[in-house]
Amino acid sequence: MKPMTAVLIGAGARGAGGYARYALDCPHELKFVAVAEPNAERRDKFAAEHGISRENCFETWEELLSRPQMADIAMICTQDRMHYEPTLQALDLKYHVLLEKPMSPDPRECVEMERRALANNRLLTICHVLRYTPFWATLKKIIAEGRIGEVVSIQLNENVGYWHIAHSFVRGNWNNSDKSSPMILAKSCHDMDVLSWLMDQPCVKVSSFGSLMHFHSGNAPAGSTDYCIDGCAVEAECPYSAPRFYLGEGKAWARHYTEELTRENIVKGLRESPYGRCVYKCDNNVVDHQVVNMEFASGATAMFSMCGFTREQERRIQIMGTLGELRGEESTITLMDFLTHQKTEIEIPPQVSGHGGGDSGIVRSFLREVRSNASGESLTSASASVRSHLMAFAAEESRLNGGKAVLIDDYYKQVVAAT
Repeated sequence: MKPMTAVLIGAGARGAGGYARYALDCPHELKFVAVAEPNAERRDKFAAEHGISRENCFETWEELLSRPQMADIAMICTQDRMHYEPTLQALDLKYHVLLEKPMSPDPRECVEMERRALANNRLLTICHVLRYTPFWATLKKIIAEGRIGEVVSIQLNENVGYWHIAHSFVRGNWNNSDKSSPMILAKSCHDMDVLSWLMDQPCVKVSSFGSLMHFHSGNAPAGSTDYCIDGCAVEAECPYSAPRFYLGEGKAWARHYTEELTRENIVKGLRESPYGRCVYKCDNNVVDHQVVNMEFASGATAMFSMCGFTREQERRIQIMGTLGELRGEESTITLMDFLTHQKTEIEIPPQVSGHGGGDSGIVRSFLREVRSNASGESLTSASASVRSHLMAFAAEESRLNGGKAVLIDDYYKQVVAAT
């Protein structure tokens, strides 16, 4: 079988470290022929790993996409606000596009990307990787088989982890919605997507509450410094200490600011990069906790809670149906039958690739769909993603307006009218 060819735009953690690894594990299925990445060290490393010639290495996506179509697929893994333009240009060049989530922090751009994919008869698949994992696919299968009857309500908790929220959403790339996306998109569009998928019906109304309660200057302890490593008087007692995390259990996460994980490089980054800042003295504005209430077309409801103040990074779900109940956490799914009172536990085996097997799962599925000359719809196509993105946008609008309920149809009409 001749491998599909691809170009990568954005060789960071999600692009090079997540989806593109599939080409190294399965070279008979996928080969990268070009890369665009502004960080020279990352660009050169990716080119060396994948055998890409120097003339096909570009500093910007504009340079790469100024060339005629070079491959079957474009994987676009840039920052949130850099998705729209390269996606449109890649689709116009007739690439099938695998796009990192979220599509865009602007709902009008999401709708336009969906339209452009349809106009070019090309696949635009969004990386909602949870759908492609054995854990979430098993939940979906049990519901589809009718084993818990009609779904009445779902409760989904996303426990972000105190260290993860500090890394990504206080110090890191997704800490400020003016530069990236609001938290409900940046972190939790996965959750809106799986709720929409499991319910398998339109969401009609949402309301939401949440705030930036803890990570702000009003909570900075006396004696704290702008950077943890600069003689902070309370660093030793602070659970959010950057030196303790990046020189300890979070050493691998230091790759977000240095490619070489030497002690010297890590310490240098703690002095010079945003990842060494005091969590109470950053330019963050995204929420550190949020709840969303949803009503669906049948009258079924869902409640989603995102919180950064947990020890573990995990999702826990409870699905309540007319004939039974499902509970899922970590790698265990429990099915409880109301008639027989039988309790069935399903253990999901450990997965090799990231996000519970979702990173490799979505690439494998995408390649299969491209080979079959599919266009338009896929498991997480733009049209499916736009629906769940609208839930997130409407939730954020509700949160900013004191929790006032937002009707999804009305919100969608406003977006389309402005597009």
